[in-house]
Amino acid sequence: MSRVENFLSEEEEQEIVQAILKAEQNTSGEIRVHIESHTRLDHFERAKEVFHLLKMDNTKDENGVLIYVAVNDRKFVIYGDKGIDKVVPENFWDATRDAIQNQFKNEHYKQGIIDGVASAGKELETHFPWQHGDQNELSNEVSKG
Repeated sequence: MSRVENFLSEEEEQEIVQAILKAEQNTSGEIRVHIESHTRLDHFERAKEVFHLLKMDNTKDENGVLIYVAVNDRKFVIYGDKGIDKVVPENFWDATRDAIQNQFKNEHYKQGIIDGVASAGKELETHFPWQHGDQNELSNEVSKG
């Protein structure tokens, strides 16, 4: 069994899915979490690639946020689409990164991801509030590579 399977239990994954559902409740934005063991690519470039593979760049308002984790590399990236990147404060990604990193340092991986999802959700709600007729455009499941 690889470290990806050991990184989060099934129950922890479901808690993350619930956090995503809660974060997306009041926004048209989309949040995904992707976990894989390792990449030979630069982590930012791999997150960008996964973002595209998950079709996150096809959302109506270009307001998707991906939390990408390379478990064996001990690295993560928060990648936002053009729409959200244009409107969030300059330090937004740093604050979200710090929220995740503070938990990861103590090996609280599930909580780190949940904190990152909540942070992204608040910002998405501010700039992309839910409108009548908005639909969930992407799966909320944790994807694995």
